[in-house]
Amino acid sequence: MYPIAEPTMADNLIEEHSGLVNKIAYHLAARLPASVVVDDLIQVGMIGLLDASQQYDPSQGAAFTTYATIRIRGAMLDELRRNDWAPKSVHKKHRDLMKVVSSIETRTGREAKPKDVAAEMGISLNEYFELIQESNTCRILSFVDLGTDDDSLHDHSNVSPLNPAEGLQKQQFREQLVTAIKILPKREKLIISLYYDEELNLREIGQVLDVSESRVSQLLGQAHLRMRKFITEKFPQMTE
Repeated sequence: MYPIAEPTMADNLIEEHSGLVNKIAYHLAARLPASVVVDDLIQVGMIGLLDASQQYDPSQGAAFTTYATIRIRGAMLDELRRNDWAPKSVHKKHRDLMKVVSSIETRTGREAKPKDVAAEMGISLNEYFELIQESNTCRILSFVDLGTDDDSLHDHSNVSPLNPAEGLQKQQFREQLVTAIKILPKREKLIISLYYDEELNLREIGQVLDVSESRVSQLLGQAHLRMRKFITEKFPQMTE
């Protein structure tokens, strides 16, 4: 008989954290259209976990769970970018919506109200909310195509080595995202916190706020719209 090889540290890390892949995949899928297959996210997430287990260096100071979460989610986001499920028309509508909001706020010096945006776009309020929900499918790319993602809402120091330029850029994005969140209307700020920090899904947030899931989706879409508008104004070179 051949001797049974002892499991390596990487093997143990994969076994102990495989459930993390499922958790991240289902949490991410809850934010995306039904056309995104959760099993596909799990598959690429496992590759991210494998990569994390092989690259993890405890001396860098980050807990493995923190490091693995970033690598797993990064692998999933990369897959979504490679297979962009949002039609180009959705991205265009999202950009047009941002332009109208920006125009109104520049002209009036106050926050653009849904009825104001709808009127300027020549659509009904219901059509505006439908557009917000449709544009909400861009929300992952709203952060990813700006050179960041969900993890930039949090501070993960010493997770991966960056050259000075990359480190400065990421720090600037983090700072601007924090500012963008601070200036959100109170309810939208709360929803962002529940969604990203507490990792509640839309139904759970609706129960907390005693509103419908569709209303939460509308408010979340508006929050993402404001945040993206703020970031693209600060970093115009990142605008599509």
